Amino acid sequence: MNLLFDNNISYRIIKKLSGIYINCLHVSKTSLVKPAKDIDIWNYAKQNNFCVVTFDEDFEQLEMLYSFPPKIILLKFGNASTQFIADYFLSNYTLVQDFIASEKQELLELY
Repeated sequence: MNLLFDNNISYRIIKKLSGIYINCLHVSKTSLVKPAKDIDIWNYAKQNNFCVVTFDEDFEQLEMLYSFPPKIILLKFGNASTQFIADYFLSNYTLVQDFIASEKQELLELY
């Protein structure tokens, strides 16, 4: 499964993660209208086998309404720099991959 980073995360995250997270994409690089609506991002992720990475808790609500896929990684560390997010994902690679591989987990909250 690939990672799709939401609008609320800088597109620069892709360059920082591309060495280890090979199949990651920022929503600004998709065919979606910019800025993309949450439901459009949700549907794009579902149709294209992406896990959405976001700070936006609205995706948690969408998951309650529609279940999964897509899986959601909800970032809960508040106002964080792109470098902080990248370092977090790099140092927690196994955690993220285990979540993606799980058939039962649908939401991962990272603090």
